[in-house]
Amino acid sequence: MRPLVMTIIEQLIRIVRERQRRGMRFAELSPHNLAVLGMRRPPVAPARASTPAPAQNYTSILTQDFTANKPAPAPTQGSAVIEAPAPVVYPPPPDVSSADWDTICHACLACQCCDLCATRHSVVIEDGCRTAPLMFIGEGPGADEDAQGVPFVGRAGQLLTRMIGAMGRDRACTDPAKAVYIANIVKCRPPGNRNPLPEEGNACIGYLRRQIALVNPKVIVLLGNVALKFLTGRSGIMSARGKWIEVCGIPTMPTFHPSYVIRFERDAKQFHDTKLLVWQDLQQVMKKLSEIQ
Repeated sequence: MRPLVMTIIEQLIRIVRERQRRGMRFAELSPHNLAVLGMRRPPVAPARASTPAPAQNYTSILTQDFTANKPAPAPTQGSAVIEAPAPVVYPPPPDVSSADWDTICHACLACQCCDLCATRHSVVIEDGCRTAPLMFIGEGPGADEDAQGVPFVGRAGQLLTRMIGAMGRDRACTDPAKAVYIANIVKCRPPGNRNPLPEEGNACIGYLRRQIALVNPKVIVLLGNVALKFLTGRSGIMSARGKWIEVCGIPTMPTFHPSYVIRFERDAKQFHDTKLLVWQDLQQVMKKLSEIQ
């Protein structure tokens, strides 16, 4: 039996001569040639792609925009393309800077200048005497106020009524010596009794400023942070309460909103202490009114 080495050499010589005859100078030791020499089986050649994919590094893969050239899926048969609704464009608030009472009330009732017009039941404009020397301003109507069309008639309103009575005044009185006038930043109830949004307050603030000008009170009481913010641009009722400021040139006392006070009803001490702070602020208001009148 011939040695295996001789057999391999002879086959190698045959391969080299065959390559020389074809004009080739080299014979590569490919898997096929090695198999011919009896050294290994030819591997199954993997299928080649028609066009080799370009090399990519990790950075290019991570930063690649896979949606840039992605075609939009074709709608299936019977499906409908749902488009996002166009944003609602509200008219600008009317100019009521010179309006009388009838005009301003009509403008409030017909107002369609913000989202609140779509969910309101009532437009809550005012309560009290239009010639009162003392004006209270809250943030907006709640559920009870929206139902009845009168500001401050719910639980917070009942507390405010008692506070007004403690000042020797009556919100149902028409005598300027005892009367008060009550209004809010917004005339329509924000859903869920949330605070008015900036666009809602800004749509309504012109009505309120005209109400202030028509009433022309000697003193204003701002109830809570929302009223403070929309009429002065300031925030922080905790630090502002008890300190005199001016709104429309009128001496103004910021204090806590009654709804803030009644949060502490189950804590007797906290409830008492918070009511005491409001009462101290109202005592300053009473003193100021006596000095002005």
